[in-house]
Amino acid sequence: MEEFLPKIIAFCCQYCAYAAGDLAGSMRLQYASNIRVVLVPCSGRVDAIHLLRAIEDGADGVYVARCLEGGCHFVKGNFIAKKRVRFVKKLLTKLGIEEERLQMFNLSSADGPRFAEIANEMTERIKAVGPSPLRRDGKAGLEKSGHYEIGQ
Repeated sequence: MEEFLPKIIAFCCQYCAYAAGDLAGSMRLQYASNIRVVLVPCSGRVDAIHLLRAIEDGADGVYVARCLEGGCHFVKGNFIAKKRVRFVKKLLTKLGIEEERLQMFNLSSADGPRFAEIANEMTERIKAVGPSPLRRDGKAGLEKSGHYEIGQ
């Protein structure tokens, strides 16, 4: 039987987390290839509906990678994201979906190694939880590689 490779969506702030991902690539760091990055102008632009839709569409895991606390380019965006992630985690629990499927991480633009570490850590975490109960026909509808953007 084929090993389960989770489909994971990463909503990354363009000023910190996305830049950290770029740095990880420039440094040629090895990390899980199952991460699909969604570029957002600020983590505060990631709405609850984006997180829920990713899970509804069959993602096994989702995370929001935001600026360090106090370091948001838009001042309060990362605090807004924190509240939304907390809200969606509670909602997932009420819906009978493991809250471990949704995580949040803080990164600076210089955290390339940490970006790679998070991708690997999240992959292992979701492997332990197992496939999403919302996956249809073994695929999450996320086969396309590349990057995506929200709110530009």
